[in-house]
Amino acid sequence: MSTTESASNYDSLEQMSIRDLLVNINREDKTVPLATEAAIPQIERLVEATVERLSLGGRLFYIGAGTSGRLGIVDASECPPTYGVPHGMVIGIIAGGDSAIRKAVEFAEDDEAQAWKDLLQHDITDKDIVVGIAASGRTPYVIGGLEQCRAQGIATGCIVCNTGSAVAAASDFPVEVITGPEFVTGSTRMKAGTAQKLALNMLTTSTMIKLGRVKGNKMVDMQLSNVKLVDRGTRMLMDELKLNRPEAAALLKKFGSVRAAMEAYKNGSNSIGS
Repeated sequence: MSTTESASNYDSLEQMSIRDLLVNINREDKTVPLATEAAIPQIERLVEATVERLSLGGRLFYIGAGTSGRLGIVDASECPPTYGVPHGMVIGIIAGGDSAIRKAVEFAEDDEAQAWKDLLQHDITDKDIVVGIAASGRTPYVIGGLEQCRAQGIATGCIVCNTGSAVAAASDFPVEVITGPEFVTGSTRMKAGTAQKLALNMLTTSTMIKLGRVKGNKMVDMQLSNVKLVDRGTRMLMDELKLNRPEAAALLKKFGSVRAAMEAYKNGSNSIGS
C-alpha cells in the first residue's frame, strides 16, 4: 500500500475536541516542509530542465486529476499576472476538462489515453516540458500522458508523494515528496496537496526568476490589474527611483508597467507629462 493511503496516525477523530483536531492537523502539517526540503535536489533538476526549455520558447504543461489537477491550474493561472508572461507559457490541464475544476468528473482520471489527446489540443512539441501531478503516483490519466510524451521525445517531470511510483518511472525529472499518512486516512488534499503546492511554488518562482522576471526581489513585470497592484507598483517605483508618490504614480500610469517605468526613467525618458 502507498504511504499516502496508509492508516492515519490518529484514530477516533470524531471524539476529539475541535481544539485537539486543529492541534493534531497542524502537527501533521508541520512535517510537510521537511519532506519538501528532502526533495530539493530533485526539484532543482526539474527547475533546470524547465528553465532550459522555456528560455528557448518552450512551454510548461501540468497534467493531473482532482486536487492535483486543480493545483496545477492554480499555479499556471498565477504566472501571467505575477510575472507578466503570456498565458500560453504555463498551462494546466485537468482530467475531465475545465468542468472538473469545480466538480469531480467520475472516472476521468482512469482514462490513460485522454491526457495525450488533451495535450495535442495545445499543439505540444518536443520544445515543451510536461509535469504530471499525482499524490498517489498511480493515476492512469497522468501515467498515460507522460508515457506518450516520452515516446514523442518530450521532456517529462512529476510531483508525487510516494516512492517507486509509475508516474515517477515515466518521468525524466521526478520529484518525490514523501508526506506519509494523512490525518484523515487517504485524504491527500491535506498534507500531499500542501506538499504539491510548495513544490509548484518553488518550480515556477525559481523558473521565472531565472528567466529574468524578477528584479532584486520585486515582481516588476506583474500585471496592474487592480488597485492593490497599482499601489504596489507605485511603491516599487518610489523605493527604486526615490520618487514621491504622485511622481511614481504618474510614471507608472504613463508607461504601464514597473519595469518599463524604471527603464524609461533610468534612460532619461523621465518627463512624466510628455
